[in-house]
Amino acid sequence: MPSGLIALLDDVAGIVKLTATSLDDVAAAAGRAGTKAAGVVIDDTAVTPRYVMGLTPDRELPIIWKIARGSLRNKLFFLLPAALLLSAFAPWLLPPLLMLGGAFLCFEAVEKLLEAVQGGHDVAEEAMTTHSSKELEDQKVSGAIRTDFILSGEIMAIALGTVATEPLWEQALILVVVAVLITAGVYGVVGFIVKMDDIGLHLADRSAAATRAVGRGLVKAMPVLMQILSVVGTAAMLWVGGGLIVHGLHEFHWDLIPGAIHHVAEGAAHALPALSAAIDWVVNAIGGAIVGLVIGGIIVAALHLFKKH
Repeated sequence: MPSGLIALLDDVAGIVKLTATSLDDVAAAAGRAGTKAAGVVIDDTAVTPRYVMGLTPDRELPIIWKIARGSLRNKLFFLLPAALLLSAFAPWLLPPLLMLGGAFLCFEAVEKLLEAVQGGHDVAEEAMTTHSSKELEDQKVSGAIRTDFILSGEIMAIALGTVATEPLWEQALILVVVAVLITAGVYGVVGFIVKMDDIGLHLADRSAAATRAVGRGLVKAMPVLMQILSVVGTAAMLWVGGGLIVHGLHEFHWDLIPGAIHHVAEGAAHALPALSAAIDWVVNAIGGAIVGLVIGGIIVAALHLFKKH
């Protein structure tokens, strides 16, 4: 009996060790997948704050919470099952779907650039008018969740592409971890951004001179931060969208453009070995952004031409 019990405990210990190793693998893979999707995450973080502009301050965090719940629902109940079905039955569809998603991101980025050049609406001006109607809130929430569905689809597809060789149950766990952590991270940052001016006003009323200075600095920084987020978000859409297209071309062995970018990145990295990793990333990002700008420009031009007819 003791020997049987010891054998059982050994088996249990082995299972626990195997489970711990598997969970470590899941965590590491989730980290890699999240890093790969970083560009889309940046864009998601940059885009979302504009959906709470024009609302009264007391409604900003509740609206962000509604959008965050909608985002998590998108990822877990719609996109996760679709990703697993795709992985199980049609993995060959992943590269073209990623390329289509990348083309959409490029199109959105070029549209934003054109809007900026042509003098589109200013977020700061929109924020000066506050509303609190339920209709406006519902409209903003539904619009944000629709936009999030597209960006979340890109995040889940990129994550799936990173872990496509793992067993199906590990893929499911990794995608759940990615979905929860990215949603929490994005909307936590968004919540801080939209309340930054309120935090600044609160600090500006304090008696300590240093605290007041910090508060005034936060209030003044808010418009600048929104502009920076807009620029970073557009750049992220271009480099991620273009990067997805470049990677897809490589998957289909159409290596003229991917090969040229790789050759330039490799040459630049060899020129400065101490910074080789950073230079390689920058050159690939710039190459992806150029491809994204061209593809997005072609799509925008084609759509505008179609509308005229």
